Amino acid sequence: MNKACPCCGQVFEPEVGYYYGAMYVSFAFNVAIFLVGFFILYQLVEEVTMLMMMGLMAVTVVVLLPVIFRLSRVLWINIFIHYEGPCDQIPKKAHS
Repeated sequence: MNKACPCCGQVFEPEVGYYYGAMYVSFAFNVAIFLVGFFILYQLVEEVTMLMMMGLMAVTVVVLLPVIFRLSRVLWINIFIHYEGPCDQIPKKAHS
């Protein structure tokens, strides 16, 4: 991850531990994936076993981990720092 935005200079980690809250966003994504996976599995097989569910979820979460990680961080920072528009329309921020 870049230290700051190459366009405006916005620092992507404003303070130490800033992205701890993104874990909750990631958790919500994973719960949604689990529920969708369970529903699909329930429709495809007669009896859903714990082993089937754990296997499906382990594979799904490991495959989607990079996407979920980045998406949760993007959503978390977007809650506090709002998008200001295209690069050529915003002033450069002076952060140290």
